[in-house]
This record gives sequence, C-alpha cells and structure tokens, in this order.
Amino acid sequence: MNSMTHKVVIVTGASSGIGRATALLLASEGANLVVGARGREGLDAVVAQITEAGGRAIAVAGDVRDEAFAQELVRAAKRQYGGLDVAFNNAGTTGDLGSTADVSLESWRQTLDTNLTSAFLAAKYQLPAMMERGGGSLIFTSSFVGYTVGIAGAAAYAASKAGLIGLTQALAAEYGPSAIRVNAILPGGTDTPMGRGMNSTPEAWAAVESMHALKRIASPVEIARSVLYLASDASSFTTGAALLVDGGVSINRS
Repeated sequence: MNSMTHKVVIVTGASSGIGRATALLLASEGANLVVGARGREGLDAVVAQITEAGGRAIAVAGDVRDEAFAQELVRAAKRQYGGLDVAFNNAGTTGDLGSTADVSLESWRQTLDTNLTSAFLAAKYQLPAMMERGGGSLIFTSSFVGYTVGIAGAAAYAASKAGLIGLTQALAAEYGPSAIRVNAILPGGTDTPMGRGMNSTPEAWAAVESMHALKRIASPVEIARSVLYLASDASSFTTGAALLVDGGVSINRS
C-alpha cells in the first residue's frame, strides 16, 4: 500500500510547476486529489494524466484570492471523497518586482492577497474539514526569500512569504491539540514557468544556479517529494516547521 492511499488532498496552483508535480506524485502514492488553479485547460490536463494512470482526481477552477473558491475546494473534496485529510496551498505570485518606491499600493495588495490572504482563506475552511476527520496535514509554499535571504526589489513577495511562516507557526500551535500538523516548504530555485519567467536569459539562469550550494536548479518533482513527506505519516511528529528545500542557497556564500 502506498503512503497516501485513501487520503483526500487539495492542491492549489496545480496546473503547472511544483503544484502539478505534487499532484501527480501524491496521486501515484494513492491519494484522491482535488486540484485547483485559475486555468481550466491546465487542470483538465493534470486530471487526465492522473486518471489515465489509474488515479483519482477532480478539478475546480478559480482564483485563490476568492473566498468562495476556498469554500468550493473543500465542498468538492467532501462531495467527491467524503472529507479532507491534506491540503497543499501552493498557488502564488512573484508580484511586481523592482524598486519599492515604484510599487503601487494596488500591486502590493494583490501580491499579499495572492500569497498570504489566500492561505488564511484556505485554512479557514480546510481546518474544520480536517477536524471532522480527526486530524490532518496543512502545507503552505513559502520561500527562503524574506526568511534567510533578502533580495532587493522583492519587498511584497518577501513580506507575503515571510508572513506565511508566521501563519504556519500560529496555526500549528492552535490546531496541534486537534491532531492537525501545519508546515511550510521553502523551495530554492526551481525549473518552473514562474522561475523561467524571472530568469529568462542563460546568464540569469546561470547566476541563479551559482547561488545554490548544489550549483543547480531543482526539478519540480524534487520539491514535490518534500511535500509528500509532510503530507504523509512519515512526518507525524513534524509541525510548525519552515522546511528549507533550497539546494543550500540559504547557507551558500561562494
């Protein structure tokens, strides 16, 4: 029996990158998936890939900034599978990068709404559903940016991702007595559409690789394996953690 057999899991940002890789990995481990993202076409492709491999998945399209979307993801999990055991709240944005003095208030709010307020909304509806099951695992995608490394021109992104760690710790303390574990992963550079968009030239890509102690960029499935650890009973005594999966970028000085 695989480690996630019969577990019901929500994954957001599931149409590409880390979210897609995680949905595919968890499905291969026996999980029943509810995948969410804004783009229906990408979600349908993920569901098709999972079902063709013998797994189970349904898609719910929407914007993580929308409270109704957070509710519907949980409702879909209950309707289709009877409850919720795990949620990987992964959808996010870099927002507008550049001089803080040039960032508009609207842009700041959009970045925080997408990365941080969406996590609050997700937890607001996911946690009660997990309590109904007697426990669960709640996982967020944070970042080393704003935690171990400061990067100029990324104020909104850094603030939102650092806020996720505070939220993780508060929820872990609040819901630990209910057997719900709450953790965050902090990926390093990863070969995703977002990563490619931020580093669009060979020179930029090489510079990012050199920042890491391993001198390379992660594949999405390498990050997904850490999510699998936190989602499964292998991490049964792990909560409130900010788990660096960053190839050593946080400690590298060469």
